[in-house]
Amino acid sequence: MGKKQCVLFLLLVVSHQTIALGPLIPVLVASAASVMLAGFGTMKCKVYECCTDDWVKPDITGLSAALTKKLHGQHLVIGPLVKAVRGHVTNSNPSKALAISLHGWTGGGKNFVSQILANHLYTKGTESRHHHLFVATLHFPHESKIETYKDQLRDWIRGNVSACPRSLFIFDEMDKMMPNLIDTVKPYLDHYPEINGVSYNKAIFIFISNAAGNDITIHTLDRWKEGKKREDITYKEMEEVITFGSFNQKDTGLWHSSLIDKNLINAFLPFLPMERKHVKLCIKDQLELKGHPVTEDIINKVANELTYFPKELKLYSTSGCKRIAEKVDLIMD
Repeated sequence: MGKKQCVLFLLLVVSHQTIALGPLIPVLVASAASVMLAGFGTMKCKVYECCTDDWVKPDITGLSAALTKKLHGQHLVIGPLVKAVRGHVTNSNPSKALAISLHGWTGGGKNFVSQILANHLYTKGTESRHHHLFVATLHFPHESKIETYKDQLRDWIRGNVSACPRSLFIFDEMDKMMPNLIDTVKPYLDHYPEINGVSYNKAIFIFISNAAGNDITIHTLDRWKEGKKREDITYKEMEEVITFGSFNQKDTGLWHSSLIDKNLINAFLPFLPMERKHVKLCIKDQLELKGHPVTEDIINKVANELTYFPKELKLYSTSGCKRIAEKVDLIMD
């Protein structure tokens, strides 16, 4: 007997055997309602996004492949990011939320990486209701309202993690965020089993910042002048550069933050300045994406539209790969 037939049968029994069944009537009615609600919930989640395995589907193999193929010149990002995310999402009971801080100049791929991550965590990718993006200058523009922002941030995180433990929170423009505002999320990143009945340990927090970008670039250039290959730059040395350049810089979101003081950030990922050869790879990707012919001549024409530094070397793109889409349109039109 199917669910619908079962419910009809129970209702029929209740209506014709009222006297005989007596106190069992409420039980039967509740059982019938429960069956109906369960069926409705299952059907709803086939159409609308829920916090189920059909919608929350971490694809670490796909994440690694996408980063390797699409993220150019950032060998210090791909491995550590994939390792951190894999360890977190494959753990059914992580000890704390995953927190990763991305640092470097504009155009290095920080936002691009956060989008790729969302696209490999959720079926709906960046359109998922479990993916949450905060931009400092957009969502927290007024210093006078910092206490209001703190309350709103707490409510937003609490509400969404309650609805789906595997939520992703991305904070962009951390270097423009008011000092101490980000400390609001500190309890949700700490080693607590739960807070007021809610566990935050399966959530992921990504912090994006241009802070330390100059220090990362100078260090990379110094290593180039020493004759050291870009790929020989180590994660450890760059982590020290980020720590000095970012967290000693006043008036930034992470300056004197308890997230740093309490060692709640799992990884600091450095995005190195983009060389011309990396920019050309980005141009190739954009040409293919827009269905244009891909030739060395076209790629060089687009690359020549960008600005490079140092002036005498023209080694790194001042805008990374950020302006490539508009430059491709300019050349191809």
